Amino acid sequence: MNDSNETLLINANIEIPVEALKTIVARAKEAAGADAKGVYRVDTSDAVNTMISRFLIERDFMDFVSDLSNYKDRS
Repeated sequence: MNDSNETLLINANIEIPVEALKTIVARAKEAAGADAKGVYRVDTSDAVNTMISRFLIERDFMDFVSDLSNYKDRS
């Protein structure tokens, strides 16, 4: 990825598979664990943010957006 560590937090509407969202929520709860009352104290929307951000970093989003061919209609 780009050598710069400067990032911005943005809010965007994206499409992901329903199963991906279900999996993120389930895994985030599993990772956090339940408290003594059996309640899971985890911000699942933050978990979605973390997973998508990590994916973009690991898959070199900067390289992807730099490639002009990715802007062409694929329908």
